[in-house]
Amino acid sequence: MTENSLQESVRTIRRDLESAIAAADSTQEIEALRVRFLGRKGAVSALFKQLGSVPPDQRKAAGQAINDLKQFGEDEISRLISRHAATTTTEAAPDLTLPGNWPQAGSLHPLTLVQRRIKTIFQNMGFAIADGPEIETEYYNFEALNIPKGHPAREMQDTLFVDNGFVLRTHTSNVQIRVMERQRPPVRIISPGRCFRRDTPDATHSPVFHQIEGLCVDEGITFADLRGVILNFARQMFGPDMKIRFRPSYFPFVEPGAEYDFTCFICMGRGCRVCKGSGWIEISGAGMVNPVVFETIGYDSERYTGYAFGMGVERIAMALYQVEDIRMFFENDLRFLQQF
Repeated sequence: MTENSLQESVRTIRRDLESAIAAADSTQEIEALRVRFLGRKGAVSALFKQLGSVPPDQRKAAGQAINDLKQFGEDEISRLISRHAATTTTEAAPDLTLPGNWPQAGSLHPLTLVQRRIKTIFQNMGFAIADGPEIETEYYNFEALNIPKGHPAREMQDTLFVDNGFVLRTHTSNVQIRVMERQRPPVRIISPGRCFRRDTPDATHSPVFHQIEGLCVDEGITFADLRGVILNFARQMFGPDMKIRFRPSYFPFVEPGAEYDFTCFICMGRGCRVCKGSGWIEISGAGMVNPVVFETIGYDSERYTGYAFGMGVERIAMALYQVEDIRMFFENDLRFLQQF
């Protein structure tokens, strides 16, 4: 075969290719002409196979003609595919009968749930809710509660000092003093809120925690009233079979003072790993308000008596939901929070 005859074949195939491209009107037709002209057994491949029969001195020019044809075919088919896609692609109309994609709803934090439940129980028993500052003076956080400067109880609480006699409150008992300063008996309040102590975080301790303290002052208030309130709370929170016990303890702002325990929520008093075999879970402290506190804020300690108690919201939540690590409440892990 001579160069001239091969060149004539190239021109013939190019005319056929141009006609096929102009006539192609679908994806299937475009693919068919690609295979027909540029496929492994297509017309261009057949020309390359004939190149060996061309005289050597004419082979270079003939090969260049075939390569030009191949490049032309690839470029035109590529443009045809793009043009066809642009003219045939349309966005489907939305189906308005389908249900919408609603965003995932959040939920209340478990500590918020427990705190609200505690508030409701005490409100139903006649307690009002009082609030106070988290940055407090040493007077309201310590001295008015019979914890003067140099008192060992200050060391027990690992206080975070701010400046100029201010501290981050170590308990919400400061609210009790502020309420008694502006309200004469009878007083019946609970004071929920955040507290701060210089604790190293571990499974049972956090430098930031939530506490609810209660105060009741009136004529004729006794320790039996305190016991009745705590027992009623325990049974409403954890069930009618709950029992409580009080153990003597010391707190500067109550006299006598006690720590109170609930029946173990896991084993119901039989003894287990959580309660260390005792059948009891320690909750917090309580007692009759020390007359010294009444004298500080101007109450007549001969006429009025009262009781005070406290409880940690995290400890109640850990018991209620059987959570073994307090840090889980503060890590914002959705896998944990979505369970509530």
